[in-house]
Amino acid sequence: MTSLRMSADVGGTFTDVVLESPTQRWTTKVLTTPAAPEEGVLNGIAEILRQSGCRIGDVEAFVHGTTLATNAIIERRGARTALIGTDGFRDILEIGTESRYDQYELALERPAPLVARPLRFTVRGRMDARGNELMPLDEAQLLQIAQSLKAKGIQSVAVALLHSYMNPAHEQRVRALLDEVVPGLYVSLSCEVCPEIREYERTSTTVANAYVKPLMDGYLARMEERLAAMGFKGVLSLMTSGGGLTSVATARAFPVRLVESGPAGGAIFASQIAARLGEKRVIAFDMGGTTAKVSLVENYKSETSRFFEVDRAARFLKGSGLPLRIPVIEMVEIGAGGGSLARIDTLQRVTVGPESASSVPGPACYGGGGTMPAVTDSDVALGLIDPKAFAGGSITLKPELSMEALDGHIGKPLGLSPEMAAYAVYEMVCENMASAARSHTVERGVVASTHTMIAFGGAAPLHVARVAEKIGAPRVIIPANAGVGSAVGFLAAPVSYEIVKTKYMRLDAFDHEGASALLSSTSAEIMAWVGPSAQGKPVEETRVAFMRYVGQGHEIPVDLPLRDLTAEDVDGLRAQYERTYQVMFNRAIPQAAIEIMAWSVSCSTPATLPEEVGPVSMAKATAGGDTVQIFDGRAEARIGVKRYRREALRPGEVIEGPAIIVETETTTYVTASFDAWIDAAGSIVMERKGIAA
Repeated sequence: MTSLRMSADVGGTFTDVVLESPTQRWTTKVLTTPAAPEEGVLNGIAEILRQSGCRIGDVEAFVHGTTLATNAIIERRGARTALIGTDGFRDILEIGTESRYDQYELALERPAPLVARPLRFTVRGRMDARGNELMPLDEAQLLQIAQSLKAKGIQSVAVALLHSYMNPAHEQRVRALLDEVVPGLYVSLSCEVCPEIREYERTSTTVANAYVKPLMDGYLARMEERLAAMGFKGVLSLMTSGGGLTSVATARAFPVRLVESGPAGGAIFASQIAARLGEKRVIAFDMGGTTAKVSLVENYKSETSRFFEVDRAARFLKGSGLPLRIPVIEMVEIGAGGGSLARIDTLQRVTVGPESASSVPGPACYGGGGTMPAVTDSDVALGLIDPKAFAGGSITLKPELSMEALDGHIGKPLGLSPEMAAYAVYEMVCENMASAARSHTVERGVVASTHTMIAFGGAAPLHVARVAEKIGAPRVIIPANAGVGSAVGFLAAPVSYEIVKTKYMRLDAFDHEGASALLSSTSAEIMAWVGPSAQGKPVEETRVAFMRYVGQGHEIPVDLPLRDLTAEDVDGLRAQYERTYQVMFNRAIPQAAIEIMAWSVSCSTPATLPEEVGPVSMAKATAGGDTVQIFDGRAEARIGVKRYRREALRPGEVIEGPAIIVETETTTYVTASFDAWIDAAGSIVMERKGIAA
């Protein structure tokens, strides 16, 4: 068989693998192997090839996404990393922007810097804000620093010198000297990782890149080697946080771009489903084994951002995490997955997450040695999961271990039965996710109750109906292959890459030649990476200037023409900026000076959306479902509900809630507030009772 495409999404608990031909799709879920993540991927590949009867030599493209970089930062499992900065700027990681994410909290906590103070070095030498050298680099001092790096066993170093985005010469010289004195040292330069203004964000991003670079470089090298040994001859691509594909070489050089690769694939999956079903206002809800993510999809397109925070000390508060200035799909992420652990806090409240049981030891019901109750344990105890059919039967769950963990850690301390303890955990994790959805939509001026929820990820279908009840969403969609949604989304992602560079200028002193040269050179730099990966597909280019009124703190993006700029473009840029400003703030500022802070170039193969499916004729379900007992926390008793196999349901068949719909990758719980039916694309559509389908 030819024209095969494969993808793999490595999560904190499960690794999802998808194989597609022009006419068929195969999927599988296997446990992630944290000690050597490539083993889990290869196990999944072997299983899916066995299912399909295909050969890996026939796979033309393999798309890979992973949370390895994110988890390494959150769990502090990265390389022993040092930072080299400009003399006088040793403590920039701790000073930050001097802002407080919670102004009235006296005992404010921040995530610890990835590089401790003893491993932060400074060197004399200075560039000014225009890129002119004020003081030459002190190479003798730098050689002493290099010896210290060697003596301290440093594996990776971040170099972030003042104003290197305007003139990278000093940083490039630092790398050359380090390569001579400490061969084999991983070096990340801020002029390459994040060539933008704002010293704290640029330094933080470069440090994060250096921190995960040895880990990701080794992992990707091993992955390439093992795939080649298996007979893979196609193109291996990596999913970036911005929703595009990039080459392995680029991913190994800039692994910080991969921190949200899995969730980005999920957002693409949601966009594809939204287009197929004609849903223009969507809340995408992705709940896996370790985390839950919420993002908005408006008019079949996800929101994007140039800024992201990882390892937040406060769940929903901006400024409480480590800032990364990279292109990302805008979303909120919380520690609320199937493996998230439940406990009682000092105020005798049930809390869930952010700590996770991961795949090792896993929730108590896995029988892998875990003793703390996880969200999956509550689902099992409530009767929502068939212990013999979990993850397609690859894992046989042990309900008695779930009951024991829930009773010991939640039930007995609060005087609850194990079932009520399970219901408390279920309610709390759903409330956590509903709070995330409320916060995300309110911040963007969106009313959640006017949006359809599209749920995917192994755990989302079990909880999404309850989350929808809490936020008032009238309609929920569980697409086909929802359990491996992110991996399916990878296969729809375009090959793309974006670079943002700072080159300051005012419109009243517009340097069109300098701007054109920067844009052209950046375009050529990107195409050197994107061109080979595009494999002959057309490549679309987008150019943007980030502009603001002089003295303001943040910029607005303004589209640029795809040609060299001229002096006559000034009036058009001003008019376009003021129109955008008027839309955003309901007024412009006449005659105010405007400055350009940064320039962006993005190159991408065309992103295609599927055609919308047609309506179906509605009829009551005829598929015979068995009756199972689930625990209803509101009634504090077990009730009988119908359980159906998804593959036995035909388009248009309606199921009255409460009910359970089981499939290989996941299970959907239809609460009493909803009826469910199957649409023409094979999706489960849950419609709040009293609302016409």
